[in-house]
Amino acid sequence: MSTTGRARVGVRGGRSLLGQLRRRPVPTWWQDAKLGVFIHWTLASVPGFATVPRGDHPPLVHTPGQPLAAQYTEWYANALRFPASDATRFHREHFADRTYESFVDEFNAGLEHWDPQRWAAQFARAGARYVVLVTKHHDGYCLWPTSVPNPRRAGWHSDRDIVGELAEAVRDAGMRFGLYYSGGLDWTFDDRPIGTFADLVAAVPSDPAYGDYAEAQVRELIERYRPAVLWNDIAWPFGGERLWRLFADYYAAVPDGVINDRWMPRSAVFDLVRTRAGRSLVDRFVVRSANSGRTVPPTPPHFDVRTPEYSSFDTVQRYQWETCRGMDRSFGFNRMSGPEDFMSRDDLLGSFVDIVAKGGNLLLNVGPRGEDAAIPDEQTERLDWLAAWSAAGGAVLAGTRPWVFQEGLTPEGHRLRYAARGAAVHVLVLDGPGGVLTLNDVDIEPHGEVVGPAGRALEVQRDLAGALRVDVGALPGDDAWPLVFTLTAAFARSR
Repeated sequence: MSTTGRARVGVRGGRSLLGQLRRRPVPTWWQDAKLGVFIHWTLASVPGFATVPRGDHPPLVHTPGQPLAAQYTEWYANALRFPASDATRFHREHFADRTYESFVDEFNAGLEHWDPQRWAAQFARAGARYVVLVTKHHDGYCLWPTSVPNPRRAGWHSDRDIVGELAEAVRDAGMRFGLYYSGGLDWTFDDRPIGTFADLVAAVPSDPAYGDYAEAQVRELIERYRPAVLWNDIAWPFGGERLWRLFADYYAAVPDGVINDRWMPRSAVFDLVRTRAGRSLVDRFVVRSANSGRTVPPTPPHFDVRTPEYSSFDTVQRYQWETCRGMDRSFGFNRMSGPEDFMSRDDLLGSFVDIVAKGGNLLLNVGPRGEDAAIPDEQTERLDWLAAWSAAGGAVLAGTRPWVFQEGLTPEGHRLRYAARGAAVHVLVLDGPGGVLTLNDVDIEPHGEVVGPAGRALEVQRDLAGALRVDVGALPGDDAWPLVFTLTAAFARSR
């Protein structure tokens, strides 16, 4: 749809083309969306196993003798390369000497139960405005009948056009459809065991044939499906003008498309990690980043949006961003996750509200099962929480922007978040119960009013200092929390 002051991206070479890409604004549809759904549905969803971490354990921190990202089920094939890993023990017990490749049969059988329209309806009810499907993860298996042959593993793709069927269902439900592609890792080209972040960087295939293969597949995905979001992971096997031209061609095909920040071009760093000093340097950097409590990809030369993983930013950023995360500790389906491993309702809705107030989107992942193509009950429940809250007033967040203040606290002890649309300010109360709330940060002009869910005017008084006191005591029940009400003709008070 519309964008703000879009610069035309041409196809001139080198530095001038990169400069044009960098001047291109992020489309307004993406800034308005606030909620997207990520889908990790790989062959690893058949075993559906990953280690369940206890406490805070960033995904890229090394545990000696164990695989990297052991809590991510979609990394199951890598975990099997470590003889002492939990995944290897699980696989030996349940699947004996079967190969990872053999899970294709169960995955294909599960597709007989798949209902893409039902998925799309669930996502739309939850308030999602876009959906991003993993088309190829690190195992290299493609969820569409690609015409680009894999030179290392023939026929390593679905015969059914999963991508195309879901694209149609998502668009019919009124949402945008985007695609994830693992450009940085493909274990059919390089299957070395990955135990550290340095191992991960070293595993980006250096074979020029892989760069040609990955580019051809991404171009095929663009041509066939016109994705509204092009979401790469880890890195990209080549760089420079060739990558900028790929971006320019994507924008030409999808003028309001969005590119994420995980397209780090191949550089000397990729070779540096093959040395002892380089490995140590890279791993120290990752540990320092993880200890900061935030997992954010390195900044590439061009991107539209930043993608912190299982973390978010505390303040408004100068660039657009989205938090991507699963509902438990894994993106893919993990049958080992118990109720205590999933986000609570307060955590899910509270973090979503906080992300939006700071100018971000939430890209919330679902991990369907491999054996029956169903979204597990624990995940459906959380989509239902979002749907109920959206119907009770949360839908007003779509199309908002950060306000002058992003958070506040009432004298009564209620934590607040703010989001704005023009002269209207939405106040979001993170914790109940209701009663009378005193607003010290925001006020209204004489012609303004305070409006609750369903457009109901709320009773307003002023305290001795002139601050607004809003009575929310008679508002709806649990589905309405975090509580949202709106001040029209609003302005900020000095703090």
